[in-house]
Amino acid sequence: MSAPAPLRPTPEGTDLPADYKPWPALLAMVIGFFMILVDNTIVSVATPAIIADLGTDFTTGIWVTSAYLLAYAVPLLITGRLGDRSGPKNVYLVGLVIFTLASLWCGLTDSIGGLITARVVQGLGAALMTPQTMAVITRTFPAAKRGSAMALWGATAGVATLVGPILGGVLVDTAGWEWIFIVNVPIGVVAFVLAWRLVPTLPTHTHSFDLVGVALSALGMFCLVFGLQEGERYDWGTIAGPISVPLLIGGGLLVLALFVAWQARIKREPLVPLGLFRDRNFSIGNVGIALVSMSITSMSLPFMFYAQGARGWTPTEAALLLAPMAVVMLVLSPFVGQLVDRTHPRNITVVGFSTAAVAMWWLLSGIEPGTPVWQLALPMAMFGVSNACLWAPLSATATRNLPMASAGAGAGVYNTTRQVAAAIGSAAIAALIGARLAANGLTGDADSFQEGSGALPAVVQEPFSRAMSESLWLPVAAFVIGVVLVLFFERPTHEGHGVRRVKA
Repeated sequence: MSAPAPLRPTPEGTDLPADYKPWPALLAMVIGFFMILVDNTIVSVATPAIIADLGTDFTTGIWVTSAYLLAYAVPLLITGRLGDRSGPKNVYLVGLVIFTLASLWCGLTDSIGGLITARVVQGLGAALMTPQTMAVITRTFPAAKRGSAMALWGATAGVATLVGPILGGVLVDTAGWEWIFIVNVPIGVVAFVLAWRLVPTLPTHTHSFDLVGVALSALGMFCLVFGLQEGERYDWGTIAGPISVPLLIGGGLLVLALFVAWQARIKREPLVPLGLFRDRNFSIGNVGIALVSMSITSMSLPFMFYAQGARGWTPTEAALLLAPMAVVMLVLSPFVGQLVDRTHPRNITVVGFSTAAVAMWWLLSGIEPGTPVWQLALPMAMFGVSNACLWAPLSATATRNLPMASAGAGAGVYNTTRQVAAAIGSAAIAALIGARLAANGLTGDADSFQEGSGALPAVVQEPFSRAMSESLWLPVAAFVIGVVLVLFFERPTHEGHGVRRVKA
């Protein structure tokens, strides 16, 4: 048996084999990361088929998506820190096994209750996996070369968000809704074998585990995300007995405030080292990704409603309108990744937020019943430029100065911010759509369309389109705020091959 490869210290001090190449390991993890992010959006297209096949109602059917997103978002702070404690490779592999087996469970179940339960387990597996991908990048790529790696991570996150509806439509139309889950099984097996062989076992940082912080963060996140996610269903009123949506959201915010106070007080191994936020770029990067995640979530719903309701397109045809955005983003992301390592972070992100605001304004201006398809495809392609200039630069800049012992915690915070912002975007756009539909006198027709009845009558297609167009001013406003925000980015300070550190 040959002797093990000697270890070499990376610029950040992580011991790795001398012949270790980080790119194959990242590619192995990206396969699983792509799979779990596609499941964020793929089920939305299949929901009508699931409702019809399992004999349930629309409200219960929505929980197939809601349960996954809730189980995914709530534990992210905890699972990020768990990667620091037990090793990102170990936690990632455990999460991948859970996610893959839960996917098979989803595809084989014959009841709506069983499917929702399986989706909860699936979300927990995804929560274990997601922070570890960013943590491995932070701990294995030199800071001065991390932009290209984060470009791949960002492109994966962005493209998965966009192709989920397309893939879902194709699978539902050709094979049945079960296959949106079963297809994960062979992919999960391949991802496990590759990650087992290629991802390094990194040193762990074992200290006391903040059990009080775990309890406070889990409770606060659950109340906040559940309230935002389900508020529209309960008309922002009473859920059960004395519990109302505002009370749940307010209680969640209060518990999270107690969590932050506890993190500032605890002396040994806090769940979220608040010192991370002393780095201006980490703080701005988190707000930036929140704006992006909220905006993408909030633009997709009115656009899909317009495409299917006012134009009468099938889910697959409607989802294909996102293809120009995905293609442009895939083409540009590698080039943007190289620029991230060479230029001030504000330069690329200003372009990203500015083109996003223009693209959304261009798109909402064309949302009319008779608009030619090419006039919708052009702003979508421009939005692909925006995504390429936002996902990778924001993630690379936010994580560039993370201390190695807190890489998982930082990744957990970043991904929690992204997921909670998506819930906020979903809740905000649902409320805004309802308001604009009411203003155009279409409340009844809108309700019937949201319940999957198909295209709207020709007489209401124009006011319906106008309501969807007016709703898109929300992401426009968010992107404009982003332009101002990223002007405050600092240029990372490189010292040789390392970076300036912030105290955790």
